[in-house]
Amino acid sequence: MNDTTWLSSTQQRTWRRWLRLNALLPAALHRGLQSDAGLSLPDFDVLVVLTDSPDARVRVAELARGLHWERSRVSHHIARMERRGLVAREDCAEDGRGAWVMLTAQGRTAIEQAAPAHVQTVRRLVFEALTPDEVDVLDTVIEKVLARLEEAGPPA
Repeated sequence: MNDTTWLSSTQQRTWRRWLRLNALLPAALHRGLQSDAGLSLPDFDVLVVLTDSPDARVRVAELARGLHWERSRVSHHIARMERRGLVAREDCAEDGRGAWVMLTAQGRTAIEQAAPAHVQTVRRLVFEALTPDEVDVLDTVIEKVLARLEEAGPPA
């Protein structure tokens, strides 16, 4: 016997809109970054992590955790970014097992040029459509869902 509790019509509508948002927003951000700066959204994500790091460098494993990517995806993406001069990779002298990913001067220039237009795109697509109270509600909702996801842990 099937004892599934199905989504209500409101929950189903909201869920489908959420899925559509999660498809359309990254695509729009990617298009904007491509046309404004020649960067992909994943490029930008990597560069943000590096610029947020005090030394503009992070371990590959830490980068994978921070981006919620598989290590193989990070390695492949970093290799592509390395060929374009945006990042450099260096063996970790401390333990000889891992590697550092470092922001290059070209990478810093790229994110500094991309960031203003990216912020404007985010503001236009998301925050200009919401009142300050709606932003607070959205923040609360996102915080609750993220807490549940973090509580559940990474997928097996």
